[in-house]
Amino acid sequence: MNKLAAAFSSAALGLAATSAMALPTAHDRVYTADQNSNTVSVFNPADNTLVGQIRLGNPRPDVLSPLYKGQINVHGMGFSPDHKTLVVISNGSNSVTFIDTATNAVKGIAYVGRSPHEGFFTADGKEVWVVVRGEDYISVIDPRTFKEKRRIKTAVGPGMVQFMPDGKLAFSVASFTPQVDVIDVRSHKVIRKIDVVSPFSPFLQFTPDHKELWMTHKDVGKVTRIDTHTLKVTGVIDTGFITNHLSFATVDGKVLAYVTVGGENVVKVYTTDAEARLVATIPTGALPHGIWTSDDSSRVYVGLENGDGVEVIDPAQNKVVAHIAGGQAPQALVFLSNVVKDGDGRQNLAPLANAEPMNIRLKPVTAGDARGFVVSRNLGVVDALEVSLFKLKPQTNYNVYLSGQAAPVASFVTDAKGMSNGTAIGPIRNLAAPGAAAAPSRLIVMEGAAPADESKAALISDM
Repeated sequence: MNKLAAAFSSAALGLAATSAMALPTAHDRVYTADQNSNTVSVFNPADNTLVGQIRLGNPRPDVLSPLYKGQINVHGMGFSPDHKTLVVISNGSNSVTFIDTATNAVKGIAYVGRSPHEGFFTADGKEVWVVVRGEDYISVIDPRTFKEKRRIKTAVGPGMVQFMPDGKLAFSVASFTPQVDVIDVRSHKVIRKIDVVSPFSPFLQFTPDHKELWMTHKDVGKVTRIDTHTLKVTGVIDTGFITNHLSFATVDGKVLAYVTVGGENVVKVYTTDAEARLVATIPTGALPHGIWTSDDSSRVYVGLENGDGVEVIDPAQNKVVAHIAGGQAPQALVFLSNVVKDGDGRQNLAPLANAEPMNIRLKPVTAGDARGFVVSRNLGVVDALEVSLFKLKPQTNYNVYLSGQAAPVASFVTDAKGMSNGTAIGPIRNLAAPGAAAAPSRLIVMEGAAPADESKAALISDM
């Protein structure tokens, strides 16, 4: 009898533990800002399905007409404290789109300065602050009138701004200046400047207790920690090539940090102790970018910039448990709880239109640190090729060839760091003649005007 009672007791404890970690429901939603398809993809986290898309513009490259009126480069994302409004930033059309989360309808659009990046509501929900990364200020918008009220002068290239819950301070990281601006929300003025390790910081997030700010440095693969009371840097973590965004989850009573490392196709998990420790590395799809945790920490959602979809991580197991196809090149991602009050939440949504992308890794022919990748998205008889090159010779021209073709499909010039990226249109899925064996195609990256030669290539990849 004692053994039987113990068995029932253990089962009850297991049930209680499961119930305490309640999974997201059909009332919740996950959103991604899809830069290439110019959509917002809307996901149901209860069954890990795509509900539909909010189409804010045409997919690339159909955005070049002088009469085009849609949004371009849907990129950033924020939300109101009551979860009733989603704000979506399109950096190519300098716009801030306000979306009703209950109906998926566009409520209004504000236009700001050159190349905005991210936007967020103040803690009281009365203002929306949008960082204008192509300039040097934050645009303060009234969410009722969708009009700019004022501007806050910042470091050059503000990348993101977030607010302390008491509404007194805001922190703004920069994309061109190695500095964090601390802003007094009431006066709309910078009151402190904190020096950091790198000039390229696209994302910040607070720990759940708001005692620390963690910010990513995409260019050098690091994360900086800042004490929000002393306003001092408390640590720098080497995270990896193309460190994008981060989020936090509480697992077994401990707060862990989840960092997307795009160049390694992983999410790295760190403790938040005084000395952060790497405790897990979770393989993901191509180029993980945006990341957000469900309110109860039962799931972590990751947008795949080159995988055109979302992957779902169970933080209790530190592994991907689901993959959901979505829009092209998702950037920012957010999780919002309890936004669908009635019905299935499909109002004003369109079905997914894009196909799965093809991802191609580039590697050096000889020893070296050069690397790159190409994402091919089919447009019918041709493909849109997004080429990213790293650690080549600085300020040098490189041509990209498809094996067997004399003319390059793309040409790029590296910057001072030996990097380059851009989009080109070219044939990549060659059709073999009927009955003929298809030879495997390769992408070949050649320096200067040299013709394609696999043995002398700077980078090459199997297809």
